[in-house]
Amino acid sequence: MKNTALIFDIEKFAVHDGPGIRTVVFLKGCPLHCMWCHNPESQSVYPELFFLPEKCVGCRACAAACPNSCHGFQNEKHIFLRERCTACGKCVSVCPAAALEKAGMEMSVDEVMKKVLEDQVFYQYSGGGMTLSGGEPLFHPDFTGQLLLRVKENGVHTCVETSGFASAEIMERTAPLTDLWLWDVKADSNLHRNLTGVDDRVILNNLKRISDRGAKYHLRCPVVPGLNDTDAFFQKIADLSVKYPGCQKIELEPYHPLGENKSRHLGRTPEYIGTFPDTAWLEKKVQYLRSMTDIEVAVPLKAVRKNPPKSVHRPLSSELF
Repeated sequence: MKNTALIFDIEKFAVHDGPGIRTVVFLKGCPLHCMWCHNPESQSVYPELFFLPEKCVGCRACAAACPNSCHGFQNEKHIFLRERCTACGKCVSVCPAAALEKAGMEMSVDEVMKKVLEDQVFYQYSGGGMTLSGGEPLFHPDFTGQLLLRVKENGVHTCVETSGFASAEIMERTAPLTDLWLWDVKADSNLHRNLTGVDDRVILNNLKRISDRGAKYHLRCPVVPGLNDTDAFFQKIADLSVKYPGCQKIELEPYHPLGENKSRHLGRTPEYIGTFPDTAWLEKKVQYLRSMTDIEVAVPLKAVRKNPPKSVHRPLSSELF
């Protein structure tokens, strides 16, 4: 049974990923491939490097440190030969300008537990706890199961944010260890495969499965203009909120373009280019959904932004390890 996994971030004092003050552990690797993914570094099961050429100061320390000659300079321009890169991180450690960042660090259950329990007093006073996110936590069932068990043994509340795309056996193992599910609903059934790469039948069957066990869950629903914002999608959300017992809240999460630059810094071409949705447009969607269900409909404050944040991604801090 594997007790390690690739972690690409640990966010402390999070307040939008479950009740109270939380520590959110982001696991790398996902079976879905959403066109609008705002954490593209979460998709691969392997470590990767962000390369931010606009930050490079031309010191060439990376070229001296790299064992695979991935970094070259032509007419003062930094050329990163990504196909040679094994994400060893040696160049990252010597870059003085943070132009190179590693996404993905192998961590054990013990190492993650140490970070989670550092803030146990805040969980107790706020009703918070630990949230597993990704990527997809259920893509690492052994690690996820062991970590959830250890956390619950220490009296800490657990949340799992998931696409719900996993085997019935994994769901049955994970359900007793999860106090609250943050369940992604990404598109109406006719569009789901085209937009995410997988059919939604397994996801819907698993939602029924956890509901039959008495689980509590929030429906988390990305709203991406021009892609999934159809009447059929909102009808699906409303129907699911009342079809299975246990739904406590619906959270609409409007698209934000943070993933676009992340994709470019990973050497990829973004599959969807968009902007922050207009506030009035979003309010109409919220009101439309509220007209179809009595379940609370909310928009997390973190999703309401007039301008993109200055930093498009946050690398793993060395202070975490």
